[in-house]
Amino acid sequence: MSSHLSIFKNSTALITGASSGIGKAYAQKLASLGIHLILTARSEQKLNELANELEKKYNIQVEVIGLDLAQPHAAQKLFDEVQARKLSVDILINNAGFGKWSQFLDQSAATYNEMIMLNMNSVTSLCYLFLPQMLASKKGIMINIASTAAFQPLPYIAVYGASKSYVLNFTEALAGEYASSGVKFLAVCPGNTETNFTQVANADTRGMKSSSVDDVVSATLVALDQNKTSIIVGCSNYLTAQLPRILSRKKMLRMAERILRDRVLKAS
Repeated sequence: MSSHLSIFKNSTALITGASSGIGKAYAQKLASLGIHLILTARSEQKLNELANELEKKYNIQVEVIGLDLAQPHAAQKLFDEVQARKLSVDILINNAGFGKWSQFLDQSAATYNEMIMLNMNSVTSLCYLFLPQMLASKKGIMINIASTAAFQPLPYIAVYGASKSYVLNFTEALAGEYASSGVKFLAVCPGNTETNFTQVANADTRGMKSSSVDDVVSATLVALDQNKTSIIVGCSNYLTAQLPRILSRKKMLRMAERILRDRVLKAS
């Protein structure tokens, strides 16, 4: 058991994008540690199935709130619903997000607005709304899922990459600002992961190394115990993320454009 998470037994975690992939894996792990859950995603049916499974297996309480955090004011609606159910949130995991691999103009403006709303605005709003209670109790954890895409500009994944740079910098900034508050902040940066993200993004990841969702969760627990403010999942991803420190931004940009151009244009 993670020594840091062990003190949160019988407390409550809110996980966004919890119906599948990384969010579901977080839900399963936290449930096994005796942590009650609030699960949210668009697919209420999947959430209910997961909630029933976890309640029976681990004897915990699981609340389900179905909504789409890519819609305006959804974060406030989620917060209001949590308050209406008289629940408190001790751990917040902002996992919901999506990306698109394509030339910039091949997606609609509406798609990018939804991406920005989900990947950035909802993360910001939920941290803002749930942080005061954690500060008052001098205990809490906020985990925001960024990406290895956060470390350099990515042609053909421009908006997604920029949104994840925001998540990484935002999370680490809060960690610095509230370093003595008792609340921990962690940005988790997975690379290619075995989820349905690639299908949604229309991403050609053939030949690329991938991590499992369990790898992401395990790296998160280690990072919490080591009091890190960010973690890159996987050794090869860590090494790749260091390239912008070695190469000039111009060289890094050219290399990224060349690699991604072939994958994106072949897939389109």
